[in-house]
Amino acid sequence: MAETKAKPTGASVDDHLAQRASPEQLGDCKTLMRMLQHITKEPPKMWGPSIVGYGSYTYRYESGRTGEACLTGFAVRGKELVIYLVAGTLEEQQLLAKLGKYKAGKACLYIKHLADVDTKILEQLIVQSIEKVKRRHVVHGNA
Repeated sequence: MAETKAKPTGASVDDHLAQRASPEQLGDCKTLMRMLQHITKEPPKMWGPSIVGYGSYTYRYESGRTGEACLTGFAVRGKELVIYLVAGTLEEQQLLAKLGKYKAGKACLYIKHLADVDTKILEQLIVQSIEKVKRRHVVHGNA
């Protein structure tokens, strides 16, 4: 069975972002870092080689397999920032309609610039995502 690559590492978040983010992205990354640390009450950690993650939780599949993931986080992927969250309810879909310019994946939002989205709505989506994870899984830490 394949093991997840996204585990906490001892790598430096600042070094990673300095190498990966463009000068324009770096300001957005710093803003996201402040927002996510404020929401989770957790410091940023590198998860795997590219995810800046906050907090953690243990998940369990029906097969019994378990793993650990960050509650929320982000990554620099080329010209986009990827923000990891879960948003599937009607209320969350209504918030997404007001968010601004983004693309969505199964558990992430792709944005080019934070200025393209309403950061207050983004914050609401992240808070709701964490609350949803807390209801379903064992959460570790302060979040």
